[in-house]
Amino acid sequence: MRIVLVALSMQAAPAQAAGLDGAGLSLLWNIPFAGVLLSIAALPLLAPRWWLAHHGACAAFWAAALLLPLGWVFGAGLAWQLLLHVGLQDYLLFVLLLVALYTTGGGIRLKGHLDGTPATNTALLVTGTVLASLLGTTGASVLLIRPVLRANAHRRRKTHVFVFFIFLVSNIGGALTPLGDPPQYLGFLLAVSFVWPLTHLFGPFLLCAAVLLTAFFLLDRWHFTREAHPLPPTPDGPAAIAGWVNVALLLLIIGVVLAQGIWQPGRVVVLGEPVAIERLAGMVAFIAIILASLALTPAGLRAANHFRWLPMTEVAQLFAAIFLCMMPALAMLQAGAGGPFAALVAVTSDAAGQPVPWVYFWLTGVLSSFFDNAPTYLVFFNLAGGDAAWLMGAGAPVLVAISCGAVFMGALTYIGNAPNFLVRAIVEDDGVRMPGFLGYLGWACLWLLPLFVFVTFVFFL
Repeated sequence: MRIVLVALSMQAAPAQAAGLDGAGLSLLWNIPFAGVLLSIAALPLLAPRWWLAHHGACAAFWAAALLLPLGWVFGAGLAWQLLLHVGLQDYLLFVLLLVALYTTGGGIRLKGHLDGTPATNTALLVTGTVLASLLGTTGASVLLIRPVLRANAHRRRKTHVFVFFIFLVSNIGGALTPLGDPPQYLGFLLAVSFVWPLTHLFGPFLLCAAVLLTAFFLLDRWHFTREAHPLPPTPDGPAAIAGWVNVALLLLIIGVVLAQGIWQPGRVVVLGEPVAIERLAGMVAFIAIILASLALTPAGLRAANHFRWLPMTEVAQLFAAIFLCMMPALAMLQAGAGGPFAALVAVTSDAAGQPVPWVYFWLTGVLSSFFDNAPTYLVFFNLAGGDAAWLMGAGAPVLVAISCGAVFMGALTYIGNAPNFLVRAIVEDDGVRMPGFLGYLGWACLWLLPLFVFVTFVFFL
């Protein structure tokens, strides 16, 4: 352990006030983040019962594996500052938004006769893909995953339904508005106009959605016809929506998210960390919405939705470790040509110094699938100059590439976008077996990578 710490300290630059200086950090600081990823990939397969009971302890272990050496090398003050920075600037707002969406979505029940035929399943995915840009990928995912589960309760071959649900509803569907996906929202906060994603990303979005929906329908029909005697679903009355108060609260959440991009009154210092007032107001608003949903929703409605807190707690615990442990890697990326990832940064420009859109598409995308797509978008937005006016005009091909890479390729892994892991947790909590981390990656490589290569040739070369 001392040898590792000495190696870290010899290659570490002094930490800056805003966090770590990635230019001088050793690649060894990425070990905890790699540990989190390997744990998520391997432990649910190797020790499923242990993982179910102790995934929170595993997340805490890897967080400590970063913070304790960080405190040793840079001092306890820097470790504490980093913890506060991640918590107050990123994680708390992120997790409270997820909990608010999960709570309100779990209080809405789409009633009616749902038969999991290929046509019905495709219609549900089309609906979710459209709603994702209006309600956000997380909101649309939480709202529709239970109806999809209920419609396919009688099906034996159905894992592919939820994999494609993640592809389309939890990721690609959120490309068209700042409300749709965190990268687009970050762009909105950085002065990208509200309608810019709709006018510039509609072509890539439509191509990906059309190809995947067609492939899904054919695949689902193939599986459906091979079920010897599929049991008919139990009719539950005419189509209706129960839990209208949660529909109103869901719209309120969207309003709060949008307001944070418009109302920016300044900053206040919390425990030594300057925090934007609109972020604190958003946290308070989300807590109030959560409490209102819990108080106003009949318990029977949540029971009918099979609502439980386990999926949300798993996501919250694991993403706490992910947000913290990925900070050294993000600092190295932000260091640009002066950091350990200088070779990656160098390939984003050609010999004349001009940005190469297809490289931005793939680098942003592949890194988004492992580092979470929102901070990765921010890194490459700034790497491309960080000037929203130029990126919306002459630099539009680069911003389209960054946006598509972050939103689309967030679907490549469970951790590329928060609703991916949340959908997996909800589905497994309902008793449906989902692919493990590597299994899902295999699905994504089979169906998404060829599509993204095609998108590259059509839009970025």
